[in-house]
Amino acid sequence: MLLLTVVYDKFKEDIVEKVSEMKQYFNERNITVGFSESIDNNTHFLKIFCDENAYDSKLTKIFNFYMADILYDLVIDEFYKKEIHNFITNTYFFLKYDEIKEIKNLSLKALKNKGPITNENMVFYRNRKNSIIQKITDCIEENKEININGFIRFRMKEFINDLESIIDKVVENYMVEKEYSEFIKLLKYFVDLQESKIEKINIIIEGNENYILQDGFGNDIMDILFSDLSDDKFSGAISIDDMLISALITNAPKNIIIHGKENCSNKEILDTITSVFGDRVKFCDKCNMCKNIKSKIKS
Repeated sequence: MLLLTVVYDKFKEDIVEKVSEMKQYFNERNITVGFSESIDNNTHFLKIFCDENAYDSKLTKIFNFYMADILYDLVIDEFYKKEIHNFITNTYFFLKYDEIKEIKNLSLKALKNKGPITNENMVFYRNRKNSIIQKITDCIEENKEININGFIRFRMKEFINDLESIIDKVVENYMVEKEYSEFIKLLKYFVDLQESKIEKINIIIEGNENYILQDGFGNDIMDILFSDLSDDKFSGAISIDDMLISALITNAPKNIIIHGKENCSNKEILDTITSVFGDRVKFCDKCNMCKNIKSKIKS
């Protein structure tokens, strides 16, 4: 049973390798899929077949999705080669050459977007990718023959909004991370210039925004460290996390020991402390304070 005929030129010959991978995918599931190739005046015709006994709506749906994913990669390759540079330089003209180069690399990863979803940005990228794949799937369902060059040339305009929205998101995240990195560098520079006002601070995390601050002798020093911020503390102008960062920067301790990091719901504050104070930060989970924290949680 003929599933699809794919027409392409010599510059798209890697499609055979991808179809071979698809064939292996089906064969491993005891579904016989094969293909034959012919060439006429440098135009390749790839016919993809399946066993008539295996042909059903489920097989067709899986095949169409798999082929759509293959065509999606070809669309991305074409977009990356011919469109992405002009879009970035025209839309984000203020970016430097090295920034454009980095954003192009980040954009390619976002456009391909394979593997497990690990953050909100990947959810955004995957949704846009799925939107395009659905459009490609619809096209495959309507036609038993796909000409790769013609498909890319005439269908690209249907995908361009989704593709460019992915680039926009990449640039947005890049600029946020760049500003954050510059902010961290400024804080680190300020801390390095300061003379330490305290030798050691123990940060004990008992739960969400519930910190205990002690010096190296076990004395509670939270009120002392937060004294300059007391007005903001009670007015709710800044969060306890912001106050903690401010207190650490102001006092520039030589050693910061963090206990119970697994209880911290805001992982960003731990990243910020580590980024600003570097080797001064240590994480502990075996001392008596850590044992007390664990026993309180269990009880």
